[in-house]
Amino acid sequence: MSTLLIPYYEHPAVRPAEWDAILAAAPRLYGVVLNPASGPGDRPDPAFAELAARLRAAEVKVLGYTDTGYGHRPHADVVGELARHRDWYGTDGAFLDQVATAPEEFAHYRSLASAAWALGHGTLVLNHGAPPHPLYARIADVLVTFEGPWSAHRALPRLPPVDAAGTRLCHLLYGVPPDADTQTAIRAHGATVHCAVPGTGTHPWGTLPYALGL
Repeated sequence: MSTLLIPYYEHPAVRPAEWDAILAAAPRLYGVVLNPASGPGDRPDPAFAELAARLRAAEVKVLGYTDTGYGHRPHADVVGELARHRDWYGTDGAFLDQVATAPEEFAHYRSLASAAWALGHGTLVLNHGAPPHPLYARIADVLVTFEGPWSAHRALPRLPPVDAAGTRLCHLLYGVPPDADTQTAIRAHGATVHCAVPGTGTHPWGTLPYALGL
C-alpha cells in the first residue's frame, strides 16, 4: 500500500535532483502535492507542467495545492485555482489546505468537492491539521488529521477516533529527527498515510522525507 504523501514546495528548475529522487520512489507514493506559487499562480509554469507530466507518467497522483482559508476564501476563488491546476498541469486530484474542522463549514466544503469532481479531480485530500468532524469523511479520500512538529506529535494524547468509512487518515510531520519511529507513532492514531521531514521554521516542506532514504 502506498503510504507517502509528499508536499515538496520547491521549484523543479532549482531542485532537479530532489525531484528526481521523488520520481524514483513512485511505487511508494500515495501522491505529490504540486504547489507552483501557493497555488497554481497567475500563469502556467513550463517547468511545473513538465514535472507534472513526468509524475503522471510514473503513475503518481498529482494533487493541486489550494488554500481554503478555513472556509473563509470565496467558493469562486478556490474553484478558479482548482480549474487552473487542472488546465495547466493536468492535476488528477486536489489538496485543499487550511480546511475547517467544524460541521458548520461542511456544506461549503461539500460544494467545493462537487466542483473539484466536476473539473476532473478524482482524488480529494483535505488538510485539516487536526481531527475534523466525521462529516468530512463523506467527501475526502484522505483526511490530514495532524500537521505539526514532531515534538508536538510525541506529546499528543490519543486522538479521538474519526469514523472515516474507508477514508485514509494522514499525518504531516516536520522537525523530525532521523531516528524517530514515525510509522509506529502515526499508526497509534489511526493514520496510514504520512510525510516526515527534517525541516523546521516557516518552510519545513522544502525538505525531503526521510522515507526516501536520502
